[in-house]
Amino acid sequence: MYRTKQAGRISFKFSVLLLIVVSTLMIQGCDKEPVEEKQVIRPIRAMQVADVTQFRQRQFPGIAKATQEVDLAFRVSGPLTEFPVNVGDLVSKNDVVARIDPRDYQVQVNNARGQLDRAKAKVKRAEADYNREMKILSEDAGATSMAAVERKEAFKDQARAEVSSVQATVASTRDRLSYTYLRAPFDGIVVSTYVENFEDVQAKKPIVRIVDDSKIEMIINIPESLISFASQATNIEVVFDPFPTVKIPAEIKEVGTEASKSTRTYPITLIMDQPSDIKILPGMAGKATGESSSTEDAQIATGIQVPLTAIFSPDDIEKTYVWIIDKESKQVTRREVTTGSLKDSGIIVTQGISTGEWIAIAGVHYLREGMDVKILEESAE
Repeated sequence: MYRTKQAGRISFKFSVLLLIVVSTLMIQGCDKEPVEEKQVIRPIRAMQVADVTQFRQRQFPGIAKATQEVDLAFRVSGPLTEFPVNVGDLVSKNDVVARIDPRDYQVQVNNARGQLDRAKAKVKRAEADYNREMKILSEDAGATSMAAVERKEAFKDQARAEVSSVQATVASTRDRLSYTYLRAPFDGIVVSTYVENFEDVQAKKPIVRIVDDSKIEMIINIPESLISFASQATNIEVVFDPFPTVKIPAEIKEVGTEASKSTRTYPITLIMDQPSDIKILPGMAGKATGESSSTEDAQIATGIQVPLTAIFSPDDIEKTYVWIIDKESKQVTRREVTTGSLKDSGIIVTQGISTGEWIAIAGVHYLREGMDVKILEESAE
């Protein structure tokens, strides 16, 4: 009985002590300030919707290059015996610019021709033996046998096959002899030489560099926000730094269909005739300008071209959207747009966005309404 009362007192004291500890911890927990969650700012790629005025006011830098340029090399090895060109020389198509000593290759051709003559003679003997055996068989079947005739026919076929093989060898040695001549593949100018005459050169080693500077090309890079205007550019002019007062008319030769991953620009190749009063050399720096056949009214009517990656459609909604970025608050807002035709470098948006607005062009499926963002590329130069 005594032990039961004593155990009851101990249990009561333990319960009171536990209650005091729990209450203390709860009070301390209430005194702590709540931990604020850090605001997540998502970096995204974006572009500003441009208008035709921005294109007209821009200058696009580039470097001149020849329309054709090549490092010529021999396909065979040997010592040079002729090297008649120097840097600055003009050459015409098929002109000999270098030659290797042809004597060893001429010997190979002569040997192959001799083998061919012997092979042809062997064919004649085999055909004569076969015809004689056939005559004997037809006149006196007991004087020979079909096995003997078939052997003669096999010798004849083998001799003919040998002729075909040697003919291929002759053609190959003739080609190797012709490779001792190095000829200009087009009209141009010699801009570099890599060897000296009488030097022993190896096959595929560069000998001379020729460029065709009758026309000049220049590659410029257009931001994706302006690429739709560039493809319709007119009155393109190029001014090279050494000749700042000379404007050279140019045309678009090629429009790139894939933007650079680092700069988000499209390469456009311009081509122009070499001016008569000055000489544009490969490597000269210049700037291109142009106008677009589009007008502001036409742009509004036909739509605005944006990258295909800027457009998205939620799985549960049959609508098309873009993310508009507020430049002040740096928050995104989803906006419905109407799309038109697909182009090589993007898609046309006919309704929903205006020039001057900023839109997200990558990672659009990871954005949410009102999300704070940081623009990685505010302009692609």
